[in-house]
Amino acid sequence: MGFLKGVDFAWFLVAMLSLFAVFSMDTVSGIGANWGTQATHSLPASTVVKMLKDNGFQKVKLFDADSTILDALKNSGIQVMVGIPNDMLYTLANSVQAAENWVAKNVSAHVSSNAVDIRYVAVGNEPFLQTFNGSFEGITLPALQNIQAALIKAGLSSRVKVTVPLNGDVYTSPTNIPSQGDFRADIHDLMVQIVKFLNDNGSPFTVNIYPFISLYDNPSFPVDYAFFNGYSSPIDDSGRIYQDMFTANYDTLVWTLQKYGFGNLSIIVGEIGWPTDGDKNANIPYAQRFIQGFMSHYLAGQGTPMRSGPLDVYLFSLIDEDAKSIQPGNFERHWGLFYFDGTPKYQLNLTANSNGLAAASSVQYLPRRWCVMSPSVSLDDPQLADSVSYACQNADCTSLGYGTSCGNLDARGNVSYAFNSYYQIQNQLDTACKFPNLSVVTNTDPSVGDCIFRIMINAPAGVANGLVSGVGSLKLPVGLLLFLFLFVFTFL
Repeated sequence: MGFLKGVDFAWFLVAMLSLFAVFSMDTVSGIGANWGTQATHSLPASTVVKMLKDNGFQKVKLFDADSTILDALKNSGIQVMVGIPNDMLYTLANSVQAAENWVAKNVSAHVSSNAVDIRYVAVGNEPFLQTFNGSFEGITLPALQNIQAALIKAGLSSRVKVTVPLNGDVYTSPTNIPSQGDFRADIHDLMVQIVKFLNDNGSPFTVNIYPFISLYDNPSFPVDYAFFNGYSSPIDDSGRIYQDMFTANYDTLVWTLQKYGFGNLSIIVGEIGWPTDGDKNANIPYAQRFIQGFMSHYLAGQGTPMRSGPLDVYLFSLIDEDAKSIQPGNFERHWGLFYFDGTPKYQLNLTANSNGLAAASSVQYLPRRWCVMSPSVSLDDPQLADSVSYACQNADCTSLGYGTSCGNLDARGNVSYAFNSYYQIQNQLDTACKFPNLSVVTNTDPSVGDCIFRIMINAPAGVANGLVSGVGSLKLPVGLLLFLFLFVFTFL
């Protein structure tokens, strides 16, 4: 560079640094996390951003575009995928103006001056689940197209890409052999259209892969095949060996894309994880085995037999959410690597040099007191069943039941757990422990073994109030309530 002198060299240096910055922006990699917010009490957004950075997460996937969260991510160095909920798809599919307004408010306003590094817009979330009965099949692609058009109009389409997070059941193999994969018959043509659209716009295919769900749905599913070691009957696909379900599922997608001429389409694993409670297979040993096994696979950078090289992945999820719908199962509120208060659930190394997960810092808690069943109350009290029902309908009793962390409590313990869950979610209000002559506040921790009676965090105003956070939406299925009642009255 001896021929560059003075001002010329200065300008050259600036240009090279700028080019390097652009190159770096496009090639930043690393493990990501899903940040869900369906909780009665949420940690401050700034605390969660610090957790992400302290634990080496370089990417985060959101399920909406909450301005408070996006503001907290400013200048964090964390890449962001913002989400559009399914209930917005109809409006966005039928109005280009609505799509432009959404992009202006939730993307353009935050990427100005490079304050928030938004890379993707996730249009919907698993909209083709069969439980939705086709509700979103006619509007997902139009919504995707309108958001893409809005990004183009805003001058952001080269920086921000659209995608649709899809469940791994949108493709299938009749024999479980990856090379025989194809899109699900009922959405076959639609999927081909979507994939073509993604390919034409340089966008990735985002898929959520859950070996736990396969185990949950099918009692005969081989347990070891859900993990990354120990399976004795691997799948041999013309010399390609699959010893775990994740790798086989991923390559089933690769083969499916290749079948329609999109073999080079980039793939993002939008969600992968293992819950820790709410089901006999949702426990800490299994979760630790699965996530650490996956991270070892990820850190090795070997990819899959059909796609060598590093994977692009977001772990599901960062923090437990006690207000999530449990229609799919009681485990839904327990996917987090961390409990609701930012405490790690188990030892986990996310990087080669990790010393385990770093907890949230400066967390404030409510006083150390609990609401329990009064010792003087009899289990045959006629008001007991209705009180337990009310508590569980308006709190979180998903840690009660067969095979759960609190599954070994006796009848009185079950009642106390339900009462305390309601009491904590209601911020320990005196009136929240006024079950009719049934309950009492205690300063003695009623926790037993692995069953922890938790103290709620003292979250910021507007986030910590159960009425604000929608406690009314916390519903338990009739089956769990019946289980609780039967469990209680077995001891009568």
